Amino acid sequence: MANINLQFKTNYVVDSKIEPFYKGGKVQISKDENYIFCTCGTRVNVLEISTGKIVHSVEHEDQEDITSFALSCDDEMLVTASRALLLKQWDWRQAQCTRSWRAIHTVPVASMTFDSTSTLLATGGCDGTIKLWDVVKQYCTHNLKGSPGVVHLVQFHPDISRLQLFSSSQDCGIRLWDLSSSKCVCVLQSHYSAVTSLSFSPDGDTMVSSGRDKICTVWDLKTKKAKRAVPVYEAVEGVVMLPVDEDLSQIGVKSKDMHFITAGSKGELRVWEASTARCVYTQTLGSSLSTSSEEEEDDPRGLTHLLHLPASSRLATVTAEHNIVLYQLPALSTQQQFVGYNDEVLDVKFLGKEDSHIVVATNSSQLKVFELLTNSCQILYGHTDTVLSLDVFKKGSLFASCAKDRSVRVWKMDSDSGQVHCVAQGSNHANAVGSITCSRMKASFVVSGSQDCTVKVWDLPADLSTAGAEIQQLTPRATEKAHDKDVNSVAVSPNDKLLASGSQDRTAKLWSLAWEGSVSLLGVFKGHRRGVWAVCFSPVDQVLASSSADGTTKLWSLQDFSCLKTFEGHDASVLKIIFVSRGTQLLTSGSDGLVKLWTIKTNECVKTLDAHQDKVWGLHGSQKDNKIVTGSADSNITVWVDVTEVELAEEQAKQEDQILKQQELSNLLHEKKYLKALGLAISLDQPHTVLNVIKAIRQSENGHELLEKTLLKLRVDQKESLLRYCVVWNTNARNCQNAQAILQVLLTHLQPEELLQYQGARAHLEGLIPYTERHMLRIGNLLQASMFLNYMWQKMRVAGAPASMGQDEDMDTTPLAQPFFMIDKEKGMGSDGEEKQDGDDSDGGQDEDLVKEDEEDNEVSATNKSTNNNNNNGGIANGKGAKTNGNHHSESEESSGEEDPEEEDQTTVKVVKCLPVSSAPECQTSAS
Repeated sequence: MANINLQFKTNYVVDSKIEPFYKGGKVQISKDENYIFCTCGTRVNVLEISTGKIVHSVEHEDQEDITSFALSCDDEMLVTASRALLLKQWDWRQAQCTRSWRAIHTVPVASMTFDSTSTLLATGGCDGTIKLWDVVKQYCTHNLKGSPGVVHLVQFHPDISRLQLFSSSQDCGIRLWDLSSSKCVCVLQSHYSAVTSLSFSPDGDTMVSSGRDKICTVWDLKTKKAKRAVPVYEAVEGVVMLPVDEDLSQIGVKSKDMHFITAGSKGELRVWEASTARCVYTQTLGSSLSTSSEEEEDDPRGLTHLLHLPASSRLATVTAEHNIVLYQLPALSTQQQFVGYNDEVLDVKFLGKEDSHIVVATNSSQLKVFELLTNSCQILYGHTDTVLSLDVFKKGSLFASCAKDRSVRVWKMDSDSGQVHCVAQGSNHANAVGSITCSRMKASFVVSGSQDCTVKVWDLPADLSTAGAEIQQLTPRATEKAHDKDVNSVAVSPNDKLLASGSQDRTAKLWSLAWEGSVSLLGVFKGHRRGVWAVCFSPVDQVLASSSADGTTKLWSLQDFSCLKTFEGHDASVLKIIFVSRGTQLLTSGSDGLVKLWTIKTNECVKTLDAHQDKVWGLHGSQKDNKIVTGSADSNITVWVDVTEVELAEEQAKQEDQILKQQELSNLLHEKKYLKALGLAISLDQPHTVLNVIKAIRQSENGHELLEKTLLKLRVDQKESLLRYCVVWNTNARNCQNAQAILQVLLTHLQPEELLQYQGARAHLEGLIPYTERHMLRIGNLLQASMFLNYMWQKMRVAGAPASMGQDEDMDTTPLAQPFFMIDKEKGMGSDGEEKQDGDDSDGGQDEDLVKEDEEDNEVSATNKSTNNNNNNGGIANGKGAKTNGNHHSESEESSGEEDPEEEDQTTVKVVKCLPVSSAPECQTSAS
């Protein structure tokens, strides 16, 4: 294994998603032509045309499928109908339901529409009735009966002053309702199949209807008679009357006569002249398919809706495969294309410069190329059966595909326009081609693996990149029966000299591509318990990775074909595998919907991405190794971005920011700008830093007043944080005095009602009580101990004491005027100050320790004094006649050198007499 010093990847996050937004049903475009509204099961999705992203979505709480919806002409109201027979009115921009009511229909609503004033709503039900609702005054205005069967079409006349409503149902007639009288004026009979759409002339006197009987009818609404029936030779799903004031000569409009455009089962837009019933323009599909299948009713390119966008002179069509295509007039050039539903995603690869596009193989014969920035899609026609696998050449503008139609195709993306076209194809396999791989160094060949158990090597023409409109034919230069069962995967080594194949026969094999015209077997990798789904070469090591239906991923040595490592973690088949981080890590995807990131050296799973709800068939890494794309059987495509470097950069920036703020805090404290310093410390959310600022404030001159003034100027959120910190500080006796000082200010100046409004105030106050009681108990015990020492001092009998100090003297209970313990004169004041500071910072048992420490200081002082006293006594014993310092008994002088115990007792008494206490007599300096 190569030991490369680089940063391992640790995590991926979702960068963008391409998910289903339309699964059939009604489609409507907003009046401002910025949004597309479409149904998707229980939701109505709002797609922003400029970005191709779903920006809003509304859904019924009962999770019932939405049967129909209508957007008001002013784009303000959205009304939906569900199978639960409820109508809901929505503020769709906020995704909030503003009103709901019973539809009164006995069965679900099949069609809905608003009038041009956005006041009246018409609903056509499956029960053959039509209801009209005043959505402003909120009541039902009309109940129109008489339509046989499902009312699948309702539409108001564009001139609302006429108060006319058109409807159609199963009898194939068009009913004209007079809303002023609530009666059916007439039934327009012309069609012999379902009427699909209506379109009106600008003056409102002429109407065109389309039907699945392959006829469009022009109606005179004044006479209510059919003017002309135009045979269009296809089932028509949508008709739009073209404007007469625009130059549409590019699509065959040469006169001022009425023209209309149709969309139907053939998937073509065609322009018709109404007066002559002649087709003047037929759209070219731009496909390599022959037109022999034009009469097939299940053509996937068949159109189901046709919508006019008058403000931008565009047309929108909806295909049988749930694709929405926008065309620009007058040339009918494709402007944008959105894929509403992808079906099962079988493979996906990055494509184009800077990985700007992805190419997707779905459960269909068409390939889809998405521009990631806008989600706009190109649909590539060429294969005649389901596309199974894809692979991209190194430069990213050329890619190959294979399909169940036993063929392979090579496609090229134009670097300027982004358009993709087929440049080469080959067909020589005897069964479906399930896998394909491209040469790694340059675009010189492709290798395919098939269900016929063979692998084939296809050489590409040298002038492929400059090929013209003609699709070049490929022939295999080598064919080899590679396995005993289906070949599931093939891969070419980075140097184009080796080929690996994986099969359902549970083995992977290594082949040599070094000799022209032949493929020679080098070795077999055995060890998987089930079929091998994928193989992949390491980009840096002589290692092959394989994944299997047994749930494992294995690394194999290319030299001795032994298994080096086994990775186990997926609960089901491992379907795809790729190397990342320069070959030091692996990414695997499985039929459990998970994508796992593995570090090869440690043999551990670093991250598990809960990517999809179904099998993840597609997995590919970008050229820069900073993104991956996954495609699943749940119809979702997800682009993931590596956030390891981003997280490191953010962490470094955060640390630098912390250093700058700490420096700023230090400057503020030095300048005694305590309010700003405290606010900055709280913003850092560092309790220890905040505590240091509080200590600095309390240690300053007039600390209590300054603390009170500073705390009261804080914002409410800052006070909340401070209260939260106090709970922590109060648990430690070292910091409890700072916490209690803050609490004193807050409890003194804030009303209880205001304090309880703080976030978590009740819990914080409950946490303060037990520790505060403990601190009070400790201080009480300390006070008791000091009173006991005072009592002992008063009751001591000292030899040679004045007569006034007798046994019966009452105890002086006044506080000690000075510290009880004697300290060296040189350290007097400084030590006192230090002890006070230590007292503030002591923890739960530190006050008792303070007594012990002072006792130790007393012992040291007593030792020094004892030495001096011994020296003085020694002088008397030598008969020098010198007087001893202090007021002592002569008995003490005579016996000073006789017995050690008595000498020690005398020394102790002398020391105690010299301890200054407010109520005790001062030490005598001469004999009485």
